[in-house]
Amino acid sequence: MKKIISFVVFAALTTASYSQSLDYQNIATMFSRNDGNGSARFVSMGGAFGAVGGYVSSMIINPAGISVFNGNNAAIAFQIRNTNTATSYYGNSLTTQEDYFNISSAGAVFNFENNIDTDWSKFTFGVNFRISTDFENRFIAKGNSGFSSFDSFPLDENENPTVYNISESQEFSNFYNGELSELNFVFSGVYLEKLHIGAGLNFYDINFSQQIVLNENNNDGNENTLSAKFYQENFTNGVGFSMSAGFIYKPTNTIRIGLSYQSPSWFTELIENTNIINNDGFFGDTEIEVSNNDVIYDNTFGGNLPIQELLYKLKTPAKITASTAIIFGKKGLISLDYSSKNYKGLYLSGDNFSEENLFFDNQLRRANAIHIGTEWRINQLSLRGGYQYEESPYSNSVLLDNQESFSLGMGYNFGSIKLNLAYRKNNKNEQYNFYPQYNQVDPAKLDIDNTVITIGLSVNI
Repeated sequence: MKKIISFVVFAALTTASYSQSLDYQNIATMFSRNDGNGSARFVSMGGAFGAVGGYVSSMIINPAGISVFNGNNAAIAFQIRNTNTATSYYGNSLTTQEDYFNISSAGAVFNFENNIDTDWSKFTFGVNFRISTDFENRFIAKGNSGFSSFDSFPLDENENPTVYNISESQEFSNFYNGELSELNFVFSGVYLEKLHIGAGLNFYDINFSQQIVLNENNNDGNENTLSAKFYQENFTNGVGFSMSAGFIYKPTNTIRIGLSYQSPSWFTELIENTNIINNDGFFGDTEIEVSNNDVIYDNTFGGNLPIQELLYKLKTPAKITASTAIIFGKKGLISLDYSSKNYKGLYLSGDNFSEENLFFDNQLRRANAIHIGTEWRINQLSLRGGYQYEESPYSNSVLLDNQESFSLGMGYNFGSIKLNLAYRKNNKNEQYNFYPQYNQVDPAKLDIDNTVITIGLSVNI
């Protein structure tokens, strides 16, 4: 049985259930997007590599790009991310700051010259790993909504139980952990020295968790207080795959035109383990104590709370990308990618997800994105810049704002070794509803600011 979250209120013994964990609509949308991670050169140019090619990370956008390579190459990139999350909740503002480190991408490209008398001059094979989405983040919100959700003590045996309906404060902590990673296998060839054609197979691995803690304090108007601590956790793991195909055409030595298609991603098995399960009227680990009773209510039965497992499937939307680039010989380049994803194509199966799929159809939309990048070379030094704009997948962009990012970077060519550095800045605004089952409580507003430093090394092999 699918866990009951977000829109359901369960009542038992005058005690309401609560659910602040992400619902399946949000989870599915989150698993369908990526952070634009890759090599340092890729990041510094805003990911606009659909027509440029010639770099390991280019296979992420267009599999045809790897055959632009001359020779064999391997690359690795490390990422340092600083995230500031400012929350605003009923006039109270809090900011959390965290630093995260990971290997954002690693891959290699191998070229094979065709010595047979044919119109195909060479073939190229590439493999690449990257962390598409880094879920790591946390935020804290604190304030007083004036609403008491925990208004009774479950162990109160009085004929007229005390009602704690005067709100004093709420404090909410949210922790995201895990990542969505992908492994790309790509094959590409060059036809008549002008047309690059490629295809790829992509495998995905999801490791995601969310832990939330709600502390609520209320009183009865007679100096008696109720303090409630509520904990929910959700762990999701799974695998999936997609296919990609594309081409790059060079009508002149200056102009390149690219077009690529990435199929929907099919996550054939997502395994969720959660404590969001009805236990004594609560959907989560709950502790309640009151000042006028020395007994503490605890529904964990000695620290153990039942865990529920759910297996389900997810299909994410397909993406199409049209690209163009102007190459100024060895001096530099300007590139532009335009991509489109129809999020109405999201689909959940394996349980009763009719409500969620209806939400996708009614509340999501086609989201477009623009990536612009440039690179200019001064002897062994390369200077780069990029811009990225992505529309929100929600028809109501208040839930998740449109996103844009700016990037800068540089690289130095030591010969067979290239060292690259990228700086990216992006900001997004979201809302998070701590009490989704109560319309009278406003969501917290989140202002998330990310600063990302990517260091990359590229080696000719």
